[in-house]
Amino acid sequence: MKAARLEAIGEFHVRAVETPSPGPDELLVRVEAAGICGTDRHLLHGTFPCRPPVTLGHEFSGIVEAVGDAVIDFRPGMRITGNPNIHCGRCVQCRRGRINLCENLEAIGIHRDGGFADYVLVPQRQAHELPLSLPPEHGAFCEPLACCLHGIDMAGIRPGGSVIVLGGGVIGMLVVQLARLAGATSVVLVTRQAARRQLAEATGATASFDPGSGNVIEGIGGPDGLLPGGADVVIECAGVAETMADAPKLARNGGTVVILGVMPQGETVAIEPFDLLFREVRVLTAFLNPDTHARAAALIAEGTIRVEPLISRRIGLDALPDALANPPRPGEVKVLVMPGRRD
Repeated sequence: MKAARLEAIGEFHVRAVETPSPGPDELLVRVEAAGICGTDRHLLHGTFPCRPPVTLGHEFSGIVEAVGDAVIDFRPGMRITGNPNIHCGRCVQCRRGRINLCENLEAIGIHRDGGFADYVLVPQRQAHELPLSLPPEHGAFCEPLACCLHGIDMAGIRPGGSVIVLGGGVIGMLVVQLARLAGATSVVLVTRQAARRQLAEATGATASFDPGSGNVIEGIGGPDGLLPGGADVVIECAGVAETMADAPKLARNGGTVVILGVMPQGETVAIEPFDLLFREVRVLTAFLNPDTHARAAALIAEGTIRVEPLISRRIGLDALPDALANPPRPGEVKVLVMPGRRD
């Protein structure tokens, strides 16, 4: 089979490799679609830890081709989405229910071979069924949506509340929809790209703001801004220093900031503790998808979250190294790799 392998930091190639065989509790899944994530670019450049050589791709779905002898709930022909984050269930964090902080955490597509391949192995406890009637590409959105759900859970959005979303990539776009689903009546997306601002407003944002047009803090939270005084909840989804620094300043007094974006390891951002203290602004971080993947799969299966408008391109495996080595094209939200496609 074909697989896109990170051989070493900066070395990413499509190779012919042996098709794996499932162990007793594993599924062999024919990958239908796998999403390119910003984390994949961090892995390529060595700014996010991984374990090369490894096949990347942690956002994927596909059809079960074969199952191990101990597999009970899945059979060939079923469509599944794979939760890539595998916790041990034994460490202190797992026993406390903080499985996303597992001391022995492994991830498919980071530590184990992932979905940028014709086939991937998935432990049965990491698999969630999707309907065969679902467009196959939609299943690849379950993993990013699951991470967004964890952030939304932490945010504590109340019906009638206001939310600012910083960043117009796929995470920001999904958070916009989830914020509206949680009851927010004002949701403002902030991004420089006009195409992404238009897409956000078409999928749920009540307004958008271009930080290139003026001061973000004044333009949104100032007396004449979109949300005078700031928002109840600010969710950082871009993973860049500028938006990380702006996020607390955009929260209203007593508001909440949730960091979902991933900055390169080792980078820092200056904050003003005095301001956070005297305005009692909470700053939280949301890591991975603890017990949210099944909910994400249900939302995707039901069509509650619109993902088709978020698909910018579909490419085959051979086009993946070039796509990953370069920044997203202007206006792109999600590029999907479809291994069965031969470009």
